[in-house]
Amino acid sequence: MQRTGENMTVLGAGSWGTALAMVLADNGHQVRLWSHNEKQAEEINLHHTNKKYLPGISLPESIRGFASLNEALAEIETIIIAVPTKAIRDVAAKIRSVQKKPLTIVHVSKGIEPNTLLRISEMIKQEVPKEMVKDVVVLSGPSHAEEVSLRHPTTVTVSSENMAAAERVQDLFINQNFRVYTNPDIIGVEIGGALKNIIALAAGITDGLGYGDNAKAALMTRGLAEIARLGTKMGANPLTFSGLTGIGDLIVTCTSIHSRNWRAGHLLGKGRTLDEVLENMGMVVEGVRTTKAAYQLAEKYEVSMPITTALYHVLFDHVKPKEAVDALMARGKTNEMDDLINILVER
Repeated sequence: MQRTGENMTVLGAGSWGTALAMVLADNGHQVRLWSHNEKQAEEINLHHTNKKYLPGISLPESIRGFASLNEALAEIETIIIAVPTKAIRDVAAKIRSVQKKPLTIVHVSKGIEPNTLLRISEMIKQEVPKEMVKDVVVLSGPSHAEEVSLRHPTTVTVSSENMAAAERVQDLFINQNFRVYTNPDIIGVEIGGALKNIIALAAGITDGLGYGDNAKAALMTRGLAEIARLGTKMGANPLTFSGLTGIGDLIVTCTSIHSRNWRAGHLLGKGRTLDEVLENMGMVVEGVRTTKAAYQLAEKYEVSMPITTALYHVLFDHVKPKEAVDALMARGKTNEMDDLINILVER
């Protein structure tokens, strides 16, 4: 496919931001990769590497590192925000302070803000004035940065309230190795991407406890039901959770050693404390923060989320993982089909 290159900026030079910058560079775009770390930006420019986050990977020379946000955003119309959820507001505020013309903002993070209970697209719209935002688009799906950087086949979804904007972003990213679908259900896409991290933490715990495949299969299946129950109550299309940003992302995050959330849960299952786990990881574990938000959402919408609730008590109330699993298994009898029917009725 013939492409016309465009200048664009990726904000966040972690593993995911760097991998997506590579996809865009492969498609003929000139990519500015912004980092708050000047030495990291220099490494990208001088050595075409990002050893801390993607060791052993050579970056295309069309990716240029920037430590100055003003320079990174100069004459840019499309930006990709690839920072942890807790940094979204700070980065959006920086955009607001330096940007002078409307932008298409693509976010690729997966989380929900505790207390405000806002999705990431809602946080961005709250922080960046309406006149400075053309559209907000979310890109999500089963996608480990390590595999994307190796150009292994990967498939994701983009969504927006404006489907023309989603289709434009689809065109920016899609290539032979990186297939992109569109989905008009931005609520479902964001909720699925965020909540699967909770179930991945729980899956890691069951693996750490040595409970095997039966337990993980049950956890993932019932976890998806929880995600769909809450998401549908919030206005999502239940079919979204059967797609890439639902079951697809859930599978890859619950079953791979690349998953930070699975690895964190695995350490918890082995008996480590949350503080020890987070210190050991050295990178953000989105599922921890999202568990708190989902617990609050379940209360707000009066939705039953037993796995999320059990994990909340493990993370924040010092309940031992085995005790939490035993309590889940001892719950009263329910009918699986009633659960599925209720999800459809909510829609």
